[in-house]
Amino acid sequence: MRFIVEEYILGRNAMQNRRQILKSGAATALGIGAATIAGSRFAAWAAETVTLPFENGERNFVTFPGKRPMIGLTARPPQLETPFSVFNDGVITPNDAFFVRYHLADVPLEIDPETFRLEIKGQVDKPLSLSLADLKSGFPAVEVVAVNQCSGNSRGFVEPRVAGGQLGNGAMGNARWRGVSLKAVLEKAGVKSGAVQVSFGGLDGPVVPETPDFEKALDLDHARDGEVMLAYAMNGVDLPWLNGYPLRLVVPGYYGTYWVKHLNAITVHDKPFDGFWMKSAYRIPDNNCACVEPGKAPTATIPINRLNTRSFITSIENGARVKAGDLALRGIAFDGGSGIAEVSVSADGGKSWTAATLGEDLGKYSFREWKAAIKLTAGENALMVKATNGKGQTQPTQASWNPAGYMRNVVETTRVVAT
Repeated sequence: MRFIVEEYILGRNAMQNRRQILKSGAATALGIGAATIAGSRFAAWAAETVTLPFENGERNFVTFPGKRPMIGLTARPPQLETPFSVFNDGVITPNDAFFVRYHLADVPLEIDPETFRLEIKGQVDKPLSLSLADLKSGFPAVEVVAVNQCSGNSRGFVEPRVAGGQLGNGAMGNARWRGVSLKAVLEKAGVKSGAVQVSFGGLDGPVVPETPDFEKALDLDHARDGEVMLAYAMNGVDLPWLNGYPLRLVVPGYYGTYWVKHLNAITVHDKPFDGFWMKSAYRIPDNNCACVEPGKAPTATIPINRLNTRSFITSIENGARVKAGDLALRGIAFDGGSGIAEVSVSADGGKSWTAATLGEDLGKYSFREWKAAIKLTAGENALMVKATNGKGQTQPTQASWNPAGYMRNVVETTRVVAT
């Protein structure tokens, strides 16, 4: 085990206000002392390495403020992957183990909750400037348990390989989000006739002016569906700093690119929003499988949208050595909002399947735990799991391909040796 201490300056502002950090509760949210933040640096301790099961898969475990040791992909901006073993501990992902994905390196290091404002502007009858207190006292609180999954989760397994962050299966998490309905906020502002989309911006920003600011957009009907949320709490406490403190967008059933962190601006538009992160980035082939033949470019694309159906074995690692005979398995399954209807497992590489027992249903956007008992024969066993959602959608036996490595989805296989 090796220990290396490295400090990464995040953002251009090198001065921090200790009083404001203490007042904001950020020290509590981060799980560290305010003096550490006051240095305008995040410290990352590379503790040990892990080798993810694909080419060039060696990673350092790192510790960032408010996080337990996580799998580090990049430090500036922070990209931290959840160790996969965490998902076997329960369907709710702890805040200190929840993955982190930033696009831009100017991460806010100072936010005063008393002066923070959320601006609602554009094609509205009454522009609003709402404080956190306004949001918490002026609107009914709503909650949802929902999976947030990075569009590039599992990209490291894509073959042929593609550019982008080479992630394992840990760029996802499931949490209980609490906040206010976006629909209620838009109703208070009054959306003008002719509006078609709503865009969202946060306090994180580019280091150089030439880099497009990170903004995402939803169609107006989606924004007003009553499920999209402005969340200020996660698993019963204020949002962790690195997961969007003090406010983030929660878009249940959609990939994490839409879940804008440090949300401070909502703009209603009378024409489709054409910002870089909608018009050029985070787009998938416009067909049923969101796929093309490897090496080819799609003829048409659309913005990435709803999660597909996935399931994983969490109770045993690939390559494990176990006793032959009876083996209890457990894992998780989820989809984009139809809910998990059934899960099946196989101990013989898909030749035969056994129905699993589903655990507690925390809602159609949540992880669903499953359990099953199988029998292993001596030698190598290929354990497989597949889920079926409420629409009858399941995972393919062979993974499809697209140039960005988005939406990785396949019947997962865990190989073990029984003796």
